[in-house]
Amino acid sequence: IAGIFLMYLTANGSDSKKLRVEDSMDSPPSRVIHIRKLPNEVSETEVIALGLPFGKVTNILMLKGKNQAFLELGTEEAAVTMVTYYTAVTPQVRNVPVFIQYSNHKELKTDSALNQRAQAVLQAVSAVQEGGSPSSAAGESVLTPAPSPVLRIIIDNMFYPVTLDVLQQIFSKFGTVMKIITFTKNNQFQALLQFSDPVNAQQAKLSLDGQNIYNSCCTLRIDFSKLVNLNVKYNNDKSRDYTRPELPSGDGQPPVDPSVAATLSKDSTSLLGAISPLSAAAAAAAAAGRVALSGHSGPGGVLLVSNLNEEVSVYGDVQRVKILYNKKDSALIQMSDGNQAQLAMSHLNGQKMYGKIIRVTLSKHQTVQLPREGLDDQGLTKDFTSSPLHRFKKPGSKNFQNIFPPSATLHLSNIPENVTEEDLRLLFSNSGGTVKAFKFFQDRKMALLQTSTVEEAIQALIDLHNYDMGRGHRLRVSFSKSTI
Repeated sequence: IAGIFLMYLTANGSDSKKLRVEDSMDSPPSRVIHIRKLPNEVSETEVIALGLPFGKVTNILMLKGKNQAFLELGTEEAAVTMVTYYTAVTPQVRNVPVFIQYSNHKELKTDSALNQRAQAVLQAVSAVQEGGSPSSAAGESVLTPAPSPVLRIIIDNMFYPVTLDVLQQIFSKFGTVMKIITFTKNNQFQALLQFSDPVNAQQAKLSLDGQNIYNSCCTLRIDFSKLVNLNVKYNNDKSRDYTRPELPSGDGQPPVDPSVAATLSKDSTSLLGAISPLSAAAAAAAAAGRVALSGHSGPGGVLLVSNLNEEVSVYGDVQRVKILYNKKDSALIQMSDGNQAQLAMSHLNGQKMYGKIIRVTLSKHQTVQLPREGLDDQGLTKDFTSSPLHRFKKPGSKNFQNIFPPSATLHLSNIPENVTEEDLRLLFSNSGGTVKAFKFFQDRKMALLQTSTVEEAIQALIDLHNYDMGRGHRLRVSFSKSTI
């Protein structure tokens, strides 16, 4: 949208000069960026954060009455990178979309007396970038030096899985990521991430805190850790030292290929939001050595699965299944969308079932075709589109919040009032597993049940999800992140 407006810059409360600004989407590249539709009360720090990942910010002009700002970057190349990136990914400030374009001005000429607060914040950011000590001006609270190169990261509203490698992709834009440790605390996924330099940690926190990894979910909450160095003993899917690819995997975890670790240690060109849930998780799964990025899931989310069993539906709604005619232990499975296909693949590939390892990859097929009318395919193709048993039919369903990797602990729900702990223990024992622990929730409509192994839990879920408990109650079984 082309727009022409007049700005009045008043110096020392007396002199004024008129600056004519003509900004257009067709403007030639400039190191001055015009930002529009900023939320009310936005701070200078938040605006500067939009440009920090792309290079040094050399000047800023805030037009708070118009909800606009001008940001000057150190080079035109940095500005081009910024505009190109935000053309593909809508920038947000305080969860409000803002609009970014080139300015017709090649540089910003601002009066520091008028723009005092903005200049103070800019000087503080520059001091941090250059490793100096920022000073506070006019009593305003500005940036302080980063106390540590280690960030503590909490993921709120975690609808989709966030892996160690997804975090590495996002944060490495701001500097070299040295080490990451992930863990669950207070039922929240958390991580400690160490940069090579505290300045990089400062920039990442400034830019990413409060942002969503995926649309409307997986919100990053970032603080500085009291630790200044992380001690990583193992390289696996829970912890990683990118400077020491030779570390053991530990506890039977899949080892990290040194070549993969070396690749991951390089700065990524990805930024928050640049990777979709599908491509991010696919890259993460590939980095963990679980799948090959040889294909992309189409709109229908089709998977190629070897040693197939229907437990895949715990990660989404299975639409169609086609067993391969010449390879009966393999099948094509069509999920409702690419995200569900990705969840099933990242969680199930490499899991053990019936004594064999399940192999799950993305198929080149966009959909699973039903057999032509009148053609007998020996019952190898099934259509489950209208199945009443789909877990994820409602957009934004709470079921999306309860998707977890296979574990030895199962979550049971829709339990009739007259069913006892002994009844459920017997039911699950008869499926071939050993019930190690059991716990009813307070309302007794839900419970946790722990088996001896993950393989036993997978088998129990296959056998007993949707089990008819009588009186119209069908047992719902899913994996739990909790332990008893």
